[in-house]
Amino acid sequence: MSRLPAPVLDHVVVNVKHQLDDAAAVYRQLGFALTERGHHSLGSSNHLAIFGENYLELLGFETGKTASRPDIVDAPPGLSGLVFKTDDSLALHEAIGARGLAVEPPAEFFRPVKLPGGAQDARFRTVRLGAELVRNGRTFFCHHFTPELVWRDEDRQHPNGVTEIVGFVVASPEPQTVADLYERLFGPGVIDTVGAAHYRLRAGRANVEFVTPAEAERRYGAVASTNDGSERYVALDLQVRSLAALRALFARNGVPFVETAEGAVRVAASHAAGVALRFQEGGAA
Repeated sequence: MSRLPAPVLDHVVVNVKHQLDDAAAVYRQLGFALTERGHHSLGSSNHLAIFGENYLELLGFETGKTASRPDIVDAPPGLSGLVFKTDDSLALHEAIGARGLAVEPPAEFFRPVKLPGGAQDARFRTVRLGAELVRNGRTFFCHHFTPELVWRDEDRQHPNGVTEIVGFVVASPEPQTVADLYERLFGPGVIDTVGAAHYRLRAGRANVEFVTPAEAERRYGAVASTNDGSERYVALDLQVRSLAALRALFARNGVPFVETAEGAVRVAASHAAGVALRFQEGGAA
């Protein structure tokens, strides 16, 4: 069976439901330069924080609008989307099905982007793993037909100095079981064993980490959890140009943070729309 292309993180989704205004204010206070609010043809709205290879999406609904997307309404708030890149979504859909994995039909949609010369549509096709395979969130692939309308240099300059998402953390009482899904998806040898109950998938400039809830709390403080022991997406690692500049910005903006023993700066999930954030210089820890 042929391998899928090597995994590369495209973006992460933070589900903010009807708290889009509040979440955008919080992330601006954290020093992210968010894009102007976008509106999908599916009825949802978003703000993006664009980095070098990937980006962060605050996804929800505007106040008063009908909530017509079950993948947002029924998902827990906080980190809820792990999204990989693809440039051939139809072939990818067939390849995933050939692996015996549940996969949903490809879905196409668009989002108008305001430009100096007039609005243009950013267009996408997504391929999502079956909902029964990923509890409390979504894993999917995004095919950007118009990447130049998403990764725009003017949107990449953030006051907090963040240049990339370099870590995505999945907490589970059985992290190997969760990691095994991604090995089935991408092929043998893509998962590294880092330590006891700690596994890693390299995804471009980012690592996807599979750890126990206890390890996630040790590294990030209180994180999202479930009552039934199922896995949750809980935290992000972000690369910054200067931790000194970041600390100064947080002090000016009144953002609570702690410095870790490893020298990183950490913001609790309760101060970042349900996502624990760890900022570090120089790449993934």
